[in-house]
Amino acid sequence: MFSIGDFARHGRVSVRMLRHYDAVGLLRPARVDPHSGYRFYTAEQLARLNRVIALKDLGFTLEQVGVILDEQIDADELRGMLRLRQAELEAALEAARARLNQVGARLRAIETEGRMSTQDVVVKKIPAVRIAELSTVAASFGPHDIGPAIGPLYEELCGRLEAAGVTGFGPGIAYYEDAGKGDGSVLVHAGMTVPEGTVVEGVKVHVLPGIEQAATIVHRGSMDTILPTAQTLARWMDTNGYVSEQYARELYLECPEDRTQWVTEIQEAIVRA
Repeated sequence: MFSIGDFARHGRVSVRMLRHYDAVGLLRPARVDPHSGYRFYTAEQLARLNRVIALKDLGFTLEQVGVILDEQIDADELRGMLRLRQAELEAALEAARARLNQVGARLRAIETEGRMSTQDVVVKKIPAVRIAELSTVAASFGPHDIGPAIGPLYEELCGRLEAAGVTGFGPGIAYYEDAGKGDGSVLVHAGMTVPEGTVVEGVKVHVLPGIEQAATIVHRGSMDTILPTAQTLARWMDTNGYVSEQYARELYLECPEDRTQWVTEIQEAIVRA
């Protein structure tokens, strides 16, 4: 048998926690010395301890943990619950990482206000181009809504193009429109340039109209950090007496695995104010 201290070390928990589990009836000692009151545990009790900790980490209350253990949940069921919780935590971590990147981008936008050069803005005509696209609705034009919407669209689109045997497609072009619901939602279009004659089931293939006059600027880095570049373009437009006709397009010029090395051209249709 193990003393409570030894059992705590083997179970990677505190003695205080074991005493609490004893008090609430979750994990009773195998033996309690009638004279000293010392608690003793067996190695077999580590299995129950592992289940208590795992279920608690899943978000169950100690009362709920007791009910589940009394129903004698087996290892396969517990493994499935843990995997589900692992997926939830990974999704939450990814969302938190994205929010952190957005906060960083907003901070950089604040720090560089009035200091980023507008000399890199180029006004030019954008030609029409044939694209294959998928679309969906995002709750807003904010990066926290656009990113989770457009990423899966491109994954599905590229998969469908490859499955259909389409070669030589790209670069990607994203464009946006008001969804028309009056709630700020945006229709997100994820497109890839494709050769003439391309036909893919379930994918819209059409000619995206050109832009007669577009203010453009190149952003280098992850799309999570595009805000300062986009706002530099906005300041250039205001300074030079232009207004936007529509949401800006994004032309993905280079998209390596390392997203910090991405090169994206922002294309904003403009007219004189």
